[in-house]
Amino acid sequence: MSQNLSRGSDTLGSFLHISRPEVDLPEATDPYAPEVYAKAAENLERMLGEAVLVQDPHPTFYIYRLTMEGHVQTGLVAAASVEAYDRDRIKKHEFTRPKKEDDRVRQIDALDAQTGPVFLVYPSDGEVDGMLSEEADREPELDVTAADGVRHQIWTLSDPVRVGRLTALFDGMSALYVADGHHRSAAASRVTAARRAANPAHTGEEPYNYFLSVIFPHSQMQILPYNRVVRDLNGLEREQMLERIAVRFRVETSAHAVLPGRHAEFGMYLPGQWYRLVLDEGRIPWDDPVQRLDVSLLAGELIEPILGIADQRRDERIDFVGGIRGLEALEKRVDSGEMAVAFSLYPTSMEALMAVADAGEVMPPKSTWFEPKLADGLVSHLLGGR
Repeated sequence: MSQNLSRGSDTLGSFLHISRPEVDLPEATDPYAPEVYAKAAENLERMLGEAVLVQDPHPTFYIYRLTMEGHVQTGLVAAASVEAYDRDRIKKHEFTRPKKEDDRVRQIDALDAQTGPVFLVYPSDGEVDGMLSEEADREPELDVTAADGVRHQIWTLSDPVRVGRLTALFDGMSALYVADGHHRSAAASRVTAARRAANPAHTGEEPYNYFLSVIFPHSQMQILPYNRVVRDLNGLEREQMLERIAVRFRVETSAHAVLPGRHAEFGMYLPGQWYRLVLDEGRIPWDDPVQRLDVSLLAGELIEPILGIADQRRDERIDFVGGIRGLEALEKRVDSGEMAVAFSLYPTSMEALMAVADAGEVMPPKSTWFEPKLADGLVSHLLGGR
């Protein structure tokens, strides 16, 4: 791991001039236009020159703590190895979209820096967890509560002995996992490959061989459900649909909104009425880490065979609602007439995500909603020129 990083000392909002530089350009500017990336680079140089961003003089790790409504997670900010990513020691679980990946590549190249971290997870380790917690007992160097109420705290860790020990512990882990930020990590890999090819003196130690990450223990992750809403009932009347569902699920009416409490249990909302759906356990493919996911079970047992939606990535009849918005958001979209039916899901566990990644498989679309979100700009990784 490399620790060549710069820490933000300004408010969270000001970093929009780098992450969303189009705010400084005419309103009709295409966000993918060359001048947008150039403006981001100009703003980064200005912030460095004005000491809004301050580069630490020594190799440094950072401890990053997020607090949201009583939930606390404490991780390590570090620059993770692109080689480890390319060799699948940093495991992925999502496909990426070329256009979004290209945008990230252009941004990294223009800035000569990575300013948005990749959210990584490590299998919880008592010694690592303990070291991070100990470091967070001190007064933080940065303590900011954002507009959404999430508290972001940063501590520096530059003691060479402790830095070395943490590095050794992470190097000894069999794998890390990308929780969020697949486009950022894929773009970093592409930038590394291009710069390696263009550098005849390449050693593998250059800053461009690493990407900005925050690494949290899997036991502290908070994954919320990713719920579904569907525009129509595929030509069925309510009673017809309920009859077809009852062949595969136990169906119970509920006087209250249904927040599923276990695997293979779902809530369904039709205008004015909630239902609890419990899938017959004999229909669950326990030996398949992808197909046994709740999102896969709902797709394979109801959304595709009954509602006729085979491709959730592209079918415009279905939409997705992050669990942070609550069940009221599902009711509102159905009661307004915009959607015909809504489904609430049990959240995917971190263990289930890791099992999919370990199997070399890909999660279905919109399987996980992580909260709280990382902030861009608190820490950046400078690539040191081309």
